[in-house]
Amino acid sequence: MKKKIINPLLFGLMLCIGLTSCTSQKSTLDVTTEEKALFESDDDAPVEIADDDTEYEIIIIEPGFYTWLNSIARPEGYYSQSFLENRNAIMVVTWNQRVLQPQRWNPNLYEMQINYDPSIDYGYEVNYKLYNYFIYFQRKYNQRLGPFLPRI
Repeated sequence: MKKKIINPLLFGLMLCIGLTSCTSQKSTLDVTTEEKALFESDDDAPVEIADDDTEYEIIIIEPGFYTWLNSIARPEGYYSQSFLENRNAIMVVTWNQRVLQPQRWNPNLYEMQINYDPSIDYGYEVNYKLYNYFIYFQRKYNQRLGPFLPRI
């Protein structure tokens, strides 16, 4: 009789341990002190994202982004244009959804929608700077705009 009671208890304990070990854990970002200093800097030089051929332009006025882009971000040419376009398409959708939900997401972070059409070739520079702004934004404000960690 004791054997029957022990087996279900043992099974239940094993099941709890198995379920606990299978749950995903949130990964934290490794933000260096140099990067944190840039997040808090007063450098407010605007970053212009433009392509003369397509006539698209975005101006980002985010303190620290200009310096971060030129010192910490991967250099131009590191990513392929298709990689940047695919990531930007995902992050723009999330961004725009958050702009439309100010009661759920901080409206001071998500102020304006981004009009990004994946079927348009915006050129490498536009995609590169937009992608890096998303990485900067996610790292600075501890946000996630996609299923992947915003790594450098």
